[in-house]
Amino acid sequence: MNHTQAKVVSVNGLIVRAEFEGGQPSVGQIFFLKDDEPTKFQVIGIENSDILVTLNLSELNIKQGDLIVSTGETLQLPAGDGVLGRVFNSFGQTIDSDEPLKNVSYIPVEDDNNTQLKTNPDTTIIETGIKSIDFFAPFVKGRKIGIIGGAGVGKTVLTTELMHNVASQGKEITMFVGIGERIREAYELRNTLADAKILQNTIMYLGQMNDSAALRHMVGRSAATVARYMRDNSKKDVLMFVDNVYRFLQAGNELSTMLDAASSEGGYQPTLFTDLSRFEQNLSSSKYGAITSVQTIFVPADDMSDPAVVEVNKQLDSIIVLSRSVMEQGIMPAVDLLATNSSLLIPEIVGKQHASLVPQVQAILQKYISLQGIVAIIGQAELSLVDQNYYRRAQELINYFKQSMSVMEKRTGIAGEFVKRQDMLNEIDHIVNGV
Repeated sequence: MNHTQAKVVSVNGLIVRAEFEGGQPSVGQIFFLKDDEPTKFQVIGIENSDILVTLNLSELNIKQGDLIVSTGETLQLPAGDGVLGRVFNSFGQTIDSDEPLKNVSYIPVEDDNNTQLKTNPDTTIIETGIKSIDFFAPFVKGRKIGIIGGAGVGKTVLTTELMHNVASQGKEITMFVGIGERIREAYELRNTLADAKILQNTIMYLGQMNDSAALRHMVGRSAATVARYMRDNSKKDVLMFVDNVYRFLQAGNELSTMLDAASSEGGYQPTLFTDLSRFEQNLSSSKYGAITSVQTIFVPADDMSDPAVVEVNKQLDSIIVLSRSVMEQGIMPAVDLLATNSSLLIPEIVGKQHASLVPQVQAILQKYISLQGIVAIIGQAELSLVDQNYYRRAQELINYFKQSMSVMEKRTGIAGEFVKRQDMLNEIDHIVNGV
């Protein structure tokens, strides 16, 4: 083992700089405080050939002059069948119980360098049972789907419902990555998955709201490392839920400030695009299996033009927009049917019927919006017969896309719905054509 030592020369928040002598440690290598091995530091860069720039992962006090010692290794994570059903922190340590892990291998945290990616992506559609999503933003194996919305519009509830509906089919390994979210939500999610008997096929990684920026920034990379191992070694598809990506970028911005980096447009870190691209690249598919990711994105102040939100949108295949105005009408899920969109709505993927229905539905909804101002003044009865038909069909469509959720059944007393995709297409076809 390489026992390189380094003396701390400066501390700025979680960023610790230390002067070393001898062989140069590699980026990603783990150091610990001398005589206090649980205190971990990760090398993130080297300055002036003899200064290590490290990240204080343990958030414990350290001062100038302290010695940190190299382990000679990078961070190691448990992977394999033994991690199913368990909850981990950013280090890969179990936080659900003290029960030891069995049947696991330990692998280093690393980025995806797989050169054997699929050349012909799978176009299998994954049914979610949620009408507005399966119609406007279908889940396709190996692709990236975003759930975008401000605070309190139902992102976490919708994510939980999707996990309940899709994971219960038992065809993939499910992963949940909580980045910067509340401890209570993670606890409730674990109980929901256990009650639905799908926790045993799920892996949870949490970098929670009370954790440091270092751990919140790291947890996505740790989870992605395990997901790729399960993809390539267990030869299974992985369905990964990330809640939420904005908190990952926010944590990166906090670390950037500690590094004294100049902010870019909008007040974010200058490495915003690089951080996001690396994060998304780690969720790729290979010839052995697919990683399908569902990512929630918090919209600060409901501003869809926020630079971080815009950058995330560019990385996604489908975008589900949750609207505060829709939610205030008592419609759940609060999906904005016109703002929600997908690049996958082509006949080669979703079929001719589905691809042709989407623009027809959008046209009816657009017409409905243009007529609302007139109806508010003179009433629906004063519209032309053609416009009355448009208005009525739009109302039928809006009502059709309302749906009760299984994960809310205990609170509302209303049983959740799961609607088959083909049934949904046939029913929408009937509404559009006035049957």
